[in-house]
Amino acid sequence: MPTPDPAATAAAAATARAIAAIWRIESARVVAHVARITYDLGLAEDCAQDALVAALEHWPELGVPERPGAWLMTAAKRRALDHLRHEKMAAPRHEELGHELDIQRDIAAREFSEMIDARLDNDIGDDLLRLIFTACHPVLAPEARSALTLRVMGGLSTAEIARAYLRPEPTIAQRIVRAKRSLAAAHVPFEVPRGDELHARLASVLEVLYLMFNEGYAATAGPEWMRPALCEEALRLGRVLAGLMPQQSEVLGLLALMEIQASRLGARVDAQGSPILLAEQDRRRWDHLLIRRGLDALARAETLPGPLGPYALQAAIAACHARVASTDATDWTRIAALYDALAQLAPSPVITLNRAVAVAMAFGAAAGLELVDGLLTEPALARYHLLPAVRGDLLMRLDRWPEARAEFQRAAALAGNARERALLLGRAATCRSMADGACR
Repeated sequence: MPTPDPAATAAAAATARAIAAIWRIESARVVAHVARITYDLGLAEDCAQDALVAALEHWPELGVPERPGAWLMTAAKRRALDHLRHEKMAAPRHEELGHELDIQRDIAAREFSEMIDARLDNDIGDDLLRLIFTACHPVLAPEARSALTLRVMGGLSTAEIARAYLRPEPTIAQRIVRAKRSLAAAHVPFEVPRGDELHARLASVLEVLYLMFNEGYAATAGPEWMRPALCEEALRLGRVLAGLMPQQSEVLGLLALMEIQASRLGARVDAQGSPILLAEQDRRRWDHLLIRRGLDALARAETLPGPLGPYALQAAIAACHARVASTDATDWTRIAALYDALAQLAPSPVITLNRAVAVAMAFGAAAGLELVDGLLTEPALARYHLLPAVRGDLLMRLDRWPEARAEFQRAAALAGNARERALLLGRAATCRSMADGACR
């Protein structure tokens, strides 16, 4: 048996990593473009996967193309058009003319005047936004809309979506499969709706952008703590949506939240990619242009009639951090009050946990720990790693080192992200050292 060439093996591994990275960036765009041709989200995904398989077959030998996204797009479109032509050939005679016209229209739109067609066809020339609104159609249950869109748009795995929703993975998988079937059966048009229908789908669309940004901000799984490309795409789409609906307080609120949170991305990891928590971040590295944009969007939301909604309240919390130069200068009492208001509008155990952190910062670790302990029997948080992580932090501040160490170890065992797991194990080791020192 010939000895493997180390150089060739390394090159193949590098190409495989490049394909995986490119696919994460480009897959949603490929699916969105192909869905405009097929009017079938499931089929569009299949064609995109065929393009990925073709890349895995050809790129290791030929090299990664100069424009890999365009290569994948072309391969997927060809697969889609082949499918439509085959379908036309198999259709009854009386349906042939309609299929042929559809195909010719789509070919012309894609190959000759794609951008012009996009802008004439809808108020927004953005296939990704069309994809979100299509997947958030009222024919689907609200939870199915978000799960499907996160799967297709964000490229999140079923396990990652399950973690985001604190639900079992098989439940999320079933939702996604059923959602695709329902959209295909209902012949849902691939478009950004207008008027009342646009507003009817807005809550689901905002939820998708929010969860998509959060997955980029703190990845639930994988080797890296953040996925900045997801944050950037959610933020871009949020800006487009705010341009379309400038008088919607929650659209502006979500945009403000994402702008302010995105300002911290460059300060959240060190040179080795390890996480830097908020209290240790060098705030000089925060992007102050994004902060100004976020504060401006929040100010516009606050001038609109009616009380602030959940996204605007979260933006107001983020603004409390963005306006000051250090953790010590933060108005934690105001943050705790904002979390109180948020818990009334959108009650959830995660919001209660976040409120406990603010209470601990404002009124002492013991006060926060009492609130956290009240969540220990909450079923939705049974496998949520941040519950023991927060509890460990509060026990650490109370010098209860052995208990804190056990909580950090439990949090590490539940964490799906490698960088976060390492951080938690490091904190557990610190607790052990402090406990050993206290015993001497």
